[in-house]
Amino acid sequence: MNASLRQRTLAEAVGSAALVAVVVGSGIQATELTRDVGVQLLANSLATVFGLGVLIALLGPVSGAHFNPVVTLAAWYTDRRRSGGGLSGRDVAAYLPAQTAGAIGGAILADAMFAEPLVRWSTHDRSSGHLWLGELVATAGLVLLIFGLGRTARAHFAPVAVASYIGAAYWFTSSTSFANPAVTVGRALTDTFAGIAPASVGPFIAAQLIGAALGLALVTAVFGRAAPARTGPVPVQGDPEAAFPTIP
Repeated sequence: MNASLRQRTLAEAVGSAALVAVVVGSGIQATELTRDVGVQLLANSLATVFGLGVLIALLGPVSGAHFNPVVTLAAWYTDRRRSGGGLSGRDVAAYLPAQTAGAIGGAILADAMFAEPLVRWSTHDRSSGHLWLGELVATAGLVLLIFGLGRTARAHFAPVAVASYIGAAYWFTSSTSFANPAVTVGRALTDTFAGIAPASVGPFIAAQLIGAALGLALVTAVFGRAAPARTGPVPVQGDPEAAFPTIP
């Protein structure tokens, strides 16, 4: 699909909003149905897996379904190193605010659906070194997966593979795998199961950026240098090294 920048930006905003609405809304629903924290996390992670897979399949052909600033920045950096093609600086300047605004809107929408205060800063403190390490690992693995799929001409598996990875990372990382600066910001505005205290946001985002850089380094180490640049304006589903989505 040859979408305009306006269409692609809107797809990123809508996808980011829907993703955060799924994460926050399922967290609220889970806490209302059970007091068992393990069951709550299971419900939250399953809803995220299904929701993310659907959003990637639906919006991937429009914008690449990044829904994540680190994926957008990694795609832009990779495209620049290959001397053109792919994402431009103008695309990045449009995508990043759209992703963040969408994430904030998704958190507000989820709170509204469950009659929670529309905006209430989270009190869920997540300030600890082992949590930051969890975010670094989660983000590095996500970037390695996304760009590795592109390098091996398996980008068409992105809806299943990326959603499955995020579902697994909910459980094997200490941070429950936010792995997304926009989602992290959005989740700071809801004082519910999926929230994160504003004071914890900065270190989480720093860990995510470091993880993204590590992920790109691993892509080069494992798969070698990138192929010649694409001639199209943006990554699209099925292209080599297409920049696909990421998660919460």
